[in-house]
Amino acid sequence: MNRSALDAPALDAYARDGFLVLEGFLPPAECDALQARAAELVAGFAAPARRTVFSTGDQRHADDRYFSESGDAIRFFYEEAATDQPTALALNKIGHALHDLDPVFDRVSRRPALAALVHSLGLKQPLLLQSMYLFKQPHIGAPVDWHQDATYLYTVPSTVTGFWIALDDADRDNGCLMALPGGHRGPLRQRFRRRGERLVTETLDDTPWPALEPVALEARRGTLVVLHGLLPHASAPNRSVRPRHAYSLHVIDGRADYPADNWLQRPTLPLQGFA
Repeated sequence: MNRSALDAPALDAYARDGFLVLEGFLPPAECDALQARAAELVAGFAAPARRTVFSTGDQRHADDRYFSESGDAIRFFYEEAATDQPTALALNKIGHALHDLDPVFDRVSRRPALAALVHSLGLKQPLLLQSMYLFKQPHIGAPVDWHQDATYLYTVPSTVTGFWIALDDADRDNGCLMALPGGHRGPLRQRFRRRGERLVTETLDDTPWPALEPVALEARRGTLVVLHGLLPHASAPNRSVRPRHAYSLHVIDGRADYPADNWLQRPTLPLQGFA
């Protein structure tokens, strides 16, 4: 089903749980287009002698300018467990401005149905801030630790909203998203920001994650998962033989303040909306 604006029951569920799972949002042809374009980008990528590894476990990438200056670029990040795999099977993700710099990702990111959905969530001046093509490679796809998106994409007030599209079937075996339903009603625990020339994680509130039963957000190909910026979510490793590709887009409201010490900056690429 190709949804646009959310109805009242969906909005109530989002307010209660902090997430929505909308099956059939992206047509198969558009899933094909994103996967084919990602494969083209990877094929054209000249693998460097020194790989930038992305890991939510130790944040070593935070000290790498290739990562810290990727907000207005298309850059390639490797899995920590990748050893002798070819690049196409070794990457963790491509980020972080696919939606503005690549025509295929731009077209899908600015679909009218998504614009209408974003507006119905109350983002009156939506700005497309960050995009990522996520590989979750077979056998080596790393886990993503419990986190809140507002830790990394901080506005005052908090407005960041995540839109995660399954480009392969995602289930418990290949590392689907996990969420703590209702956990978005708690505080923001951490903030990842610039401190001088460094990127650091600072604790804002040491409240533990709520004692809630995690829910597996299993998603068939083409499903859109909407994530509140304060919702604790994670994903398990992919130890299966199947890939779990996904496309993730984060949107903020232009009415909110986006502090200058946010890690993601776009000095050469002003933020744009859906139009």
